[in-house]
Amino acid sequence: MMGITPLLHIGAANNGVNFGWEVFSAWDSVLYQQIASNSYDTLDTKPSSNVAFFPLFPLLIRLGTIVGFPSNIVGVIINNTAFILTLFVVYIWVKKTNDALAARWVVAVLAWCPLSIFGTVIYTEGVFLLFSSLALFSFEKQQYTQTIIWGILATATRITGLALIPTFLFIAWHKKLSFMAYFTAFASGGGTFLYSFYCWFYFNDPIAFITVQHTEWQRKRGIDWEGWGRMLAEITIGGKNWAAGNLVDFWHPFLFILIIIIAYGLWCYRTFIPKVYFDYSLCSLFFLLWLLSGDSLLNTLSVLGGLVLLWCSRKRLSLVVYVYGLFALGLLLSSGGTISLNRLAYGIISLSIALGVTVSRSPRWGYFVIGFFSLLLITFSLRFAQNQWVAISL
Repeated sequence: MMGITPLLHIGAANNGVNFGWEVFSAWDSVLYQQIASNSYDTLDTKPSSNVAFFPLFPLLIRLGTIVGFPSNIVGVIINNTAFILTLFVVYIWVKKTNDALAARWVVAVLAWCPLSIFGTVIYTEGVFLLFSSLALFSFEKQQYTQTIIWGILATATRITGLALIPTFLFIAWHKKLSFMAYFTAFASGGGTFLYSFYCWFYFNDPIAFITVQHTEWQRKRGIDWEGWGRMLAEITIGGKNWAAGNLVDFWHPFLFILIIIIAYGLWCYRTFIPKVYFDYSLCSLFFLLWLLSGDSLLNTLSVLGGLVLLWCSRKRLSLVVYVYGLFALGLLLSSGGTISLNRLAYGIISLSIALGVTVSRSPRWGYFVIGFFSLLLITFSLRFAQNQWVAISL
């Protein structure tokens, strides 16, 4: 990002990219830094758009700037440190629940996933992954005091941390745990509750962070059926045909149908095909489908494919990992939009654990996943450094 990007010139708008810390700050990064410097903005007495961003990460940046460091350097250091610690925590966790081989694959998936770019720039991915993983791991060990602490920090970082509450309540009910487990479930949402009190006091709206999602960020209420329909249409019939309302690009639907037919034929005759050829053929078909559909495919797979992945690997996952994944994905589906869903899904640690555990049983697929991830990670890194959209579907 710092060495290659300044050498690239993709249009006049990108010629100003320099070798420096600014390559790690774009889009939401600027808003986090603004909150850290000037607190939340208001429109008269109403909350502004940056109220949608939870306070813990900007607060940590502000603490770093108090001792004299620039906000962009502080933000990068905090997020990277948290992300690296997450890798250690997750390794220890999966090694305990599965084995060392699965733990290594989970760490590889988590680190090489193209969305891990957001664990290294001024975003909250690294911080949220760390605190949510620690909260889940602590609850699984029935260390309730630690769970409350990590849960409060997670829910003060991102609203999707609220998925911890129903997860802990379900586990407490299913395993018939003590009253303390139920108390821990509600107390772990303390970060969001405290932010809600802040919004109530300053904006007279305890859910201002949700209100601005609809008024300022144009999110719908409930499931964004239109957005999902558009993404599925872009995958199957192509964006040009969807925008035009009729068939103007014959090749996209033709190639999509051809890929599906070949994949179905391979599956039906898989017993007659050597496994190595079968695996490589399916990997090649997936790669072609990605070339055809692009970010819409990745966005859809992150959520809908994540649900399928969790279901298929449920017997190899601990109950807390499986249940948290379901609740967190359900929260994303009902968020009222499809923007950045794959980035938000990456923040659900259950998906990386499920994918890592799954490919650990078939290294050939694992190598393909890591290779594909590496290609996208390089691409996403260069795009982010040039202030281009990364991993987003509108």
